[in-house]
Amino acid sequence: MQDSSAGKSIKKQLKKKREANIAKFKKIEEDIKKKEKDIISKKNILSQEEFKKKMVSLREDIVNYQKERNKVFNEINRSRVNASSKLINKLTPILEDYSKKNSITLIIQKKNIVIGKKNIDITPEIFDIVNKKIKDIKID
Repeated sequence: MQDSSAGKSIKKQLKKKREANIAKFKKIEEDIKKKEKDIISKKNILSQEEFKKKMVSLREDIVNYQKERNKVFNEINRSRVNASSKLINKLTPILEDYSKKNSITLIIQKKNIVIGKKNIDITPEIFDIVNKKIKDIKID
């Protein structure tokens, strides 16, 4: 699945989405670090109460950052799972059709086979069919 055109398309889209978010979160991290340095540098100038308020605000920013980061990366994982499900749903009819046309009663994933003859491996044939019929899968 991952080496098919659709699988590569999914990986490329997810990578692009992940990299964009990483850049966004690095910027936020830098802003938080700047804010922290600013607060620490003004520690002696600010009153005790004002310093505490700024530290509480900084902690809130950090917590919000962590929540947002987790939320975004969970969404990316959900997108990956959904895209894989879409690919499997499109792949199933292709496998059913191939098995009917070639009188095959059982198709097993390679990873579940301990030993077997190489001449019964239909992976290359299925791979060609899948690449012709499914070009890409759009992620959510």
